[in-house]
Amino acid sequence: MASNFERVYKMSFASVYPHYIQKAEKKARTKEEVDEIICWLTGYSLPQLKKEIDNKTSFEQFFNQAPQFNPNASKITGVICGYRVEEIKEELMQKIRYLDKLIDELAKGRPMEKILRK
Repeated sequence: MASNFERVYKMSFASVYPHYIQKAEKKARTKEEVDEIICWLTGYSLPQLKKEIDNKTSFEQFFNQAPQFNPNASKITGVICGYRVEEIKEELMQKIRYLDKLIDELAKGRPMEKILRK
C-alpha cells in the first residue's frame, strides 16, 4: 500500500487540479467554488494556490506547505474511493482524501456552506 501512497504523493497537484474543475463543471458547479474549497481546506490564498499550480508542486509538498490546514477538516466524513476518510491512518493521504471528498460533495450538488462545514 505504501508504494501506492508514494506514487500519489509525488504526483503534481497541477496534474490533478483540472480534473477537480472538470468534475465540478460537469455538474454545473464552478472553478471558483473548487478554488474556494481548496483555499478553505489548506489556508492558501488564491495567488498562493495559483503559484503552487504553476510550480507543479507535488501533493506531498502542497499539503506539507499548506499555510493553515483547516481545523474543521476533522468534520469531513464519509467514503471516498472505498475508504472512510475519517479512518485513514496516513495523515497526508487523509488530507488528500479530504479534498477529494469535498470536490465529490460539490459535484453532488451539496450547498457550499455545508461543504465548508459552517
